[in-house]
Amino acid sequence: MTAIAGTDEDMQTAVAVIGMAARIPGVADIDAFWAALVAGRDLTTRLESRRSYGMVDGTEWFDAAFFGVPPQEAPVLDPQNRVFLECAWEALEHAGYDPHTYPGAIGVYAGSGETDHLAVLRSQRRLFPDMTDGRLRLVSSRDFLTGQVAYKLNLRGPAVTVHTGCSTSLVAVHLASQALLTGECDMALAGGVTLRGAAGAEEDDDLLSPEGRCRPFDADADGMVGADGAGIVVLKRLPDALADGDHIDAVLRGWALSNDGSGKVSFTAPSVAGQVAAIRSAHLLAGVSPETIGYVEAHGTGTAIGDTIEVRALSEAFGPGSPQRCVLGSVKSNIGHTDTAAGVIGLIKVVLSLRHGLIPGTAHFRRPNPHLDLAAGPFVVTSEVTPWPPGDRPRRAGVNSTGIGGTNAHLLVEEAPAAPLPPDDDRYHLLPLSARTAPALAESAARLGARLARDPVAVADAAWTLQTGRAAFAHRAFVVCRDRDEAVRALTGLAERPQAPGDPVAGTPHVAFLFPGRGGRDAGMTRELYAQEPVFRAAIDDCAAQVGADLGLDLRQVLYPEPGAEAEAEARPTTMAVCLPAIFAVEHAMAELWESRGVGPHAVLGYGPGTYAAAVSAGVLTRADALSLALTHGRLLDRSPEVAVFAVPLPEADLLPTLAGDMTIIALDGPGQCVVSGTTAGAERFLQRLAARGVDARRLPAGSVAHPVLADDVLEEYADAVASVRPRAPRLPWISDRTGAPVTARDACDPAYHAGHLRGTIRFSDALQTLLADSAGILLEVGPGGTLGSLARQHPGCGPRRTIVQSLPDAPGGAGSAAESLRATGELWQAGVSVRWSALHTGRPPRRVPLPTYPFQRERFALDAPTPVAEPAPGHDADRTPADPRTPVEKTIAEVWRDVLRVRHVGVDDDFFELGGHSLHATRMLALLGPALGPDVPQLTIMDVFDHATIRELAALVSGSDPPERAAPPADREPPDASGGRLR
Repeated sequence: MTAIAGTDEDMQTAVAVIGMAARIPGVADIDAFWAALVAGRDLTTRLESRRSYGMVDGTEWFDAAFFGVPPQEAPVLDPQNRVFLECAWEALEHAGYDPHTYPGAIGVYAGSGETDHLAVLRSQRRLFPDMTDGRLRLVSSRDFLTGQVAYKLNLRGPAVTVHTGCSTSLVAVHLASQALLTGECDMALAGGVTLRGAAGAEEDDDLLSPEGRCRPFDADADGMVGADGAGIVVLKRLPDALADGDHIDAVLRGWALSNDGSGKVSFTAPSVAGQVAAIRSAHLLAGVSPETIGYVEAHGTGTAIGDTIEVRALSEAFGPGSPQRCVLGSVKSNIGHTDTAAGVIGLIKVVLSLRHGLIPGTAHFRRPNPHLDLAAGPFVVTSEVTPWPPGDRPRRAGVNSTGIGGTNAHLLVEEAPAAPLPPDDDRYHLLPLSARTAPALAESAARLGARLARDPVAVADAAWTLQTGRAAFAHRAFVVCRDRDEAVRALTGLAERPQAPGDPVAGTPHVAFLFPGRGGRDAGMTRELYAQEPVFRAAIDDCAAQVGADLGLDLRQVLYPEPGAEAEAEARPTTMAVCLPAIFAVEHAMAELWESRGVGPHAVLGYGPGTYAAAVSAGVLTRADALSLALTHGRLLDRSPEVAVFAVPLPEADLLPTLAGDMTIIALDGPGQCVVSGTTAGAERFLQRLAARGVDARRLPAGSVAHPVLADDVLEEYADAVASVRPRAPRLPWISDRTGAPVTARDACDPAYHAGHLRGTIRFSDALQTLLADSAGILLEVGPGGTLGSLARQHPGCGPRRTIVQSLPDAPGGAGSAAESLRATGELWQAGVSVRWSALHTGRPPRRVPLPTYPFQRERFALDAPTPVAEPAPGHDADRTPADPRTPVEKTIAEVWRDVLRVRHVGVDDDFFELGGHSLHATRMLALLGPALGPDVPQLTIMDVFDHATIRELAALVSGSDPPERAAPPADREPPDASGGRLR
C-alpha cells in the first residue's frame, strides 16, 4: 500500500471504508466470496424451473433473541429487515466498534427490494389474530428498514431509507459520505438488501437470460440473472479513521449522482449523458484524472442494450487516451443481479481487489460484444485474473451503478494508505470474549482461534479490538497470552468447554480491596509491572524518593536489585523500617494501577501494615502521610524485643486456655484460625502444650504483624506521629481490622485509635464478615500473593460463587506479575466489573483489526413454521425463579401480560419492555386490563405503563399505594415503538 495521494484538503474530503458485511449467494462469508471471484465461479443456483437465481441460504433463520424481537413477531418481520439487521451488527463488529459505547453519532443509509411479504402476511391472517393490518404493515414495510436498525442498535445519527431501484445501495453510500463530511454523523452504515427467494426467479421478466448465465460485455449476452443479496460498508471520515487507529480497507475519494431526465427512449432505459454526468462529477470531486484509474466495476447486467450504453458512457467520461488501460468487470457475472444491493456488493468486490492486489476476471466472458467497440476505448474485459501490483501512486477504481428511472451513481475508490508496521511487542495481552449464550461463547472462541492461527494478526491489536469493539454480554471468558500461539491454544481450550467458566454476569458488582500485611521480601515479584506499567512505576518512584533520605538507601534497590545482585539483596538483613515502607509502596502502587484501569474500591480492608495502603485508598491518609507512619512504625518495631509468631488452627475460645506467660493472640484470621505471638522462651512452652493436644502450629515470619510487647511510651510516640499528619474522615467504607466494623470519622481522626493497631488484636475474621455481608461484592487482594483471599474462601460467610481475585502471583522473584495482573483484570471483567481498556495499552498506539463477528444462534422463523411461545427476552435472567404475583391485582395483570406477550412465566419485577413488549402490546394490554380490573379502577394510559413497567409498580399504581423504589430508566430511554425492545 502507498500513501494517499493529494493534499491535506484531499484528506479532509475523503472517506474511509473501515468495515464490511454481506450475504452473498452461494458462499458463507466475504472470504469465501473473494475465493469464488478469483476462481471465476458461478454462484447462482439452477432451479427446478431451469431458471437460474442467486440464492442466499438460510434467510428464514434469525437470532431473534439477540435483537430482542419477540418470537411471535419474528416470522412477521420482513426477512430483508432481519438479514440487514444482522449484517449491520456484523459490519460494526468488523469495523471494531460497539454502537452502545461509541461516543459519536452513527448514521444508517440503505434500501431494500420490493417483495410480496405483506401480501403473504395478509393471506395468512389467521396465524396472527392479534395483529391489526396497520401493525402488519409496520413490521413488514421496507420503509422502516433503517429505522429498525437505528432503534435496535442504538444508532443516534440519521436513519435514511433509500429507494432508487438498482442504484439504491450505491446512492446510500453517496448520501452517507455526504453526511459524514457535513458533520451529520461521525460514522455511517451504508448498503442495501434484496431477498425474494425462488419467487424472484419466476418473475416473467424479458430481461432475464433464457440460458441462465449472466455474460456482461460478451457477444453472447442474452440477459440478466436475478439474485438475492445484502451488503453494508462502514464509513468514517479519513482523518478520524487514521487518528482512531481504525483498520482502513479502502478510501472513497469522490462520489456523485445524476438523473437521466427525459433524454432517453423510455422511463426504464439507461442514458449515456446521464451516466457521463455522474462519472465526470465523481472524478472532479476527487480531483483525479481518469488515466490513474485501473479498474471499473460496472453495473454490467448482461443485457446488450444496457452494457452498450454503459460502456459508451464510461468511454466518453474517461475521454481519449491510450486504449485498453483499464480493466472492466461486473460481479453480476458471478452472482447475478442483486437489485438494491448490487452497488454495495460491487463496492465490496472493489475493496477486496484493492486489498489483495488482484482484479477477478468476468465469469462467462469469451469474446466481446462488437457493439461495445472496446478496442477503440480505454477498457479491457477478460475472464482471467489480472494482477494489480502497487505502483508509485495509489491504485484506484470506479464503481458504476444505474437504476430504473434514471438515478445514476458513481464512486471513485482508492487503496488504503499504508498502515505502520506493528512494533515489536512481547508483553502479555488480555483477549476478552462475551456472548448472550454459552454455546455462542464457545463458538466465538473457536472462530477467533481459527482466525489467529490463519492470519498474522498482532495480538495487541486483536486485544484492543475485542476490548473496545465488542459489546459485553452476560456470558464471558478471557485469554491472557503473549503471542498468537499461546492465544490459539487457550482459545481452543475455551471452545472445547461445554459451558462458560463462571455464572453469567448479572449487574455491576462492587469491589472491595484487601491489602495484606506480609510479603515485604516477596514484593520484588512486581518487577515486570515496574518495567511495563507507567502508573505503577511512578508510584514506586515517588515512594522511593520520599523515604530515600530517611532510610539512607533507594527503596527500589530492595524491591528490584540489579541483575546479578539478587542473591546479595536477598541475604541483606531487612529491617522493619525498610520492610513496611516497601509493603506500602507495592500495595499502594498496585491500587493506583487498578484505579488507572477503572477498578476502584467500594470498600477497603487492610491486614496489619496493610492498613496504610487501605487508609490511602479510603482518603484518610495521603501517600506521604502513610509513608511517614510506615517508616515510624517500622523503626518502633526494630526497637522492640524479638518475638516468635505462630499460626494455630484453633478457635479463639479453644486456644485461650493453652496460652501462658507473654503469649498473646494477635490475630483472628478465621473462626478456627488464630495467630499467636510472644517471646522465644514463652513460645517453647506454648508449643509443648499444643503438641500435648495434638495441634500443629506453623511458624510465621515475625515483624509484619502487631507486637504485644510494645511499651506504652512507644504507643505515645506513634500517636504523636499520627497527630502530626492529621488524618481525615474516610470517603468510602474502611473496614477496621481491629473492630471488624467500618471506621468512623471520629476514629479515623483519632491518633489513639491508630496507635491501638500497634498492640491490638487483628480481628480479620470479623472484618471479613462485614465485607461478605454484601452478597454481590468482589474481593480483590491488592498485594503480593493470595493469603487474604484464601482466608476469605475459608470463611463461613463466603459462598461458593463469591468472586475472589488475586492481583499478583504467589511466587517471588518477579515471575509473572504482568500476566497475573492481566489475569486478575480478566477475572474482574468476567464477573461484571467495567474496565478502562486504554490503560492496558500504554506506550503503544492501539489499532483495530478485522476479527470474526458474533456467531448468531439462529432459529427458523418462517410463515410455514409454528410460532414459538416467547421465553424471557435478552436482559431477563431466565435462570432465576420469578417472584410470583400475590395480590388479586398482581395476578390479574400477570394473566393479561401472559396473554398479550405470550410468555409462560411472569414475575412481579419483570419489565414489560424487556419481555418483548412495545407500544402496540401496551395498547392491547390496556384494552384487556380495564374490563379485567373492573369499573372502579382508574383508566390507565400508555405513559402509565412506561413509567410503571413492572407488575409490582403497575399494581401499586392501580391500588393507589406508593410504588416501590426502582432504578431510574436511562436518560435516553423513550417509549418503545412497535419494533420491540432495543438491543441491550
